[in-house]
Amino acid sequence: METSINAKVVVHDVPPYLKVYEDGSVERFLGVETVPPTLHSDTGVSSKDVLILPERGVSARLYRPDPPADHHKKHPLVVYFHGGAFCISSPADPKYHDMLSKLVKEAQIVLVSVDYRRAPEIPLPAAYEDSWEALQWVASHIGNGGEAWLKESADFDRVYLAGDSAGANISHHLAIKAGLESKNPSLGKLMKIVGILMVHPYFWGKDPIGVEAENPMFKSVVDKWWEFICPSDLGCDDPWINPFAIGAPSLEGLACGKILVCVAANDVLRERGRLYHQSLVKSAWKGEALFLETQGEDHVFHVIDSGSEKAMELIKKCAEFFNED
Repeated sequence: METSINAKVVVHDVPPYLKVYEDGSVERFLGVETVPPTLHSDTGVSSKDVLILPERGVSARLYRPDPPADHHKKHPLVVYFHGGAFCISSPADPKYHDMLSKLVKEAQIVLVSVDYRRAPEIPLPAAYEDSWEALQWVASHIGNGGEAWLKESADFDRVYLAGDSAGANISHHLAIKAGLESKNPSLGKLMKIVGILMVHPYFWGKDPIGVEAENPMFKSVVDKWWEFICPSDLGCDDPWINPFAIGAPSLEGLACGKILVCVAANDVLRERGRLYHQSLVKSAWKGEALFLETQGEDHVFHVIDSGSEKAMELIKKCAEFFNED
């Protein structure tokens, strides 16, 4: 415990993300800027915010490309979950807004960027629960009324989950849950998920793998991130963060036909992304496991500077993934 210069007592210091004070207040240092939805000047992509779970205050930012000459054209639908270690950032973050606008233009997709509730104010598993309910909200538009942009422009036969970092982790768990739910006949027909885009997935584990063992001090720092976000007796081998820990559901149950796992060569999380892809290939899952590694870059570089050459290359590859069928 420490005392800051303004005499408030710090009970949790989680660099570089935030501090929690004794009075319960939280001070975030990253992912705090916001921009309103707008017509993105560089891409022509339109966006708007919608409240999807009023009782929880959960919203989403919707994106769609320039209306085509044929206004009846349907676009692949992507449900996106932002990163930020479950504790920072939002769909209104200007860096996410710019990156996703570029992705929507390049891929010609309709995109729903979910604003799930964040820890520590709302502890996990709330982010997973919010994201699942948001996915059900999207599915509720099949054959019914609802949000006009989804009804007019989204192709519900081409639905993808996507996310970076914590958002990629969320996408994994939603696809697992969707697979389990699909076996319950009382639920009726569920929305089909074609594929998952996982960019720099936030997975971890108690025992270091690969280069993680070369820097025990840094490994300890990353350990503490998760132990703060999700305090439990299981620590970094909690199945929420380690999909290969005891008690974690089998990859065989993933409810999608293809997955693209992207890693960055300088990212501390790269070993976990590689392991996830390798495990997909070796598992009984029947889908297609794809892998893309960007050399010379670090974690979520494409969000930090979406206009860089390598970021645009990654965005183009992601766009291709959504349009392969």
